[in-house]
Amino acid sequence: MNYPLLFAAVVLLIATIWIAWRYLRLRRSMGDLLRSLNRAAAEKKTGESLPEIQGLEDLSGALNSFVSTFDRELSSLEAERARLAAVLDQMTDGVLMADLEGRVQFANPAAARLFGRNPIGRSVTETLRHHQLIQAWQRSQETGEMQVESVEVPAQRQFLQLVVIPDRAARGSLLLVQDLTRLRRLETVRRDFVSNLSHELRTPLASLKALTETLQEGALDDPPAARRFLSQMQTEVDALSQMVAELLELSRIESGRLALDLRPVAACELIESAGARMRVQVERAGLALKIECAQELPAVRVDAQRLEQVLVNLIHNAVKFTRPGGEVLLGAESGEGAVRFVVRDSGVGIPADDLSRIFERFYKSDRSRSGGGTGLGLSIARHIVEAHRGTIWAESEEGRGSSFYFAIPVAE
Repeated sequence: MNYPLLFAAVVLLIATIWIAWRYLRLRRSMGDLLRSLNRAAAEKKTGESLPEIQGLEDLSGALNSFVSTFDRELSSLEAERARLAAVLDQMTDGVLMADLEGRVQFANPAAARLFGRNPIGRSVTETLRHHQLIQAWQRSQETGEMQVESVEVPAQRQFLQLVVIPDRAARGSLLLVQDLTRLRRLETVRRDFVSNLSHELRTPLASLKALTETLQEGALDDPPAARRFLSQMQTEVDALSQMVAELLELSRIESGRLALDLRPVAACELIESAGARMRVQVERAGLALKIECAQELPAVRVDAQRLEQVLVNLIHNAVKFTRPGGEVLLGAESGEGAVRFVVRDSGVGIPADDLSRIFERFYKSDRSRSGGGTGLGLSIARHIVEAHRGTIWAESEEGRGSSFYFAIPVAE
């Protein structure tokens, strides 16, 4: 939990108490000296010179010292205030300060972003707009103790944590709102990765175990059956080997150990090479492969083998999710300082809720129609494109096909 605001408040409180103590001490000294002056004036007749009064020089020195000290402390407090304001402005957590009536007196920019409007002057209830968060604030008001509450806001797809700290001096409260959406998303990705990896490994291992047990129970005595079982075992072992190879490839790419042989390459050359590699597979699936590429496109500085791998992965993905009679389009067009490649299909499409997650490792939007493959192809494609300083994304409408794009900067 972050407490920069509380620390700064304590520093300011200590500095204020110290200045007040110095002020009271000087005030007492000045009062004593003024009383001495009044007594001396009452004792002397009019026109007579006043005797030297003890402490007058001390008063002048004390006043000069106080003014100098006050200026220094005021400058220090102003610097602390500026630092505190900078911290609050840069914080990603929302900070609200409410008075006794529950009106927001202060809100940093992050709070305005989280709640979609400026909360200052509004009530805490109107600002928070979630019954669990409001109840946490009310409990803090009633008990005078810190309260912590975490809620999910489905409408904004946010996961928020509220920390309410009562301010006993001002009889108000300090509210710290943390947006944990990204952390929750990372935790979901980690959990899904473990689950998906376990699922992908369980299927071939269970198949190998069943085939092995069948051979042990007598299938070895039937040569045709034994050969058929051994062929199936080899298929499962090949699938496991491919998965391990792709995991190692992905690990090498993610760790930055991917060596790229960058050279200027014509965009249409990449398109035509990938199309030639995949044409037989596309036609075998009963699909038409269409290539569109303008010859005047600028060259891109890429590792041709790696970028062709991206195109092959995307074409393979299109074939897997397109019914016979459909079409796969492979093309490239000029963009702003980049060449934009596209692989478009007329397949089943991708649900909108899954579209943002399809480049995750092992993520499959619908296992019932996912077919073969390891679920790593799109993740590998994303990392290769990003290694070329490019971007990759997908557009899809369920039931009407998908389009996968990636943009690569033109060669300088």
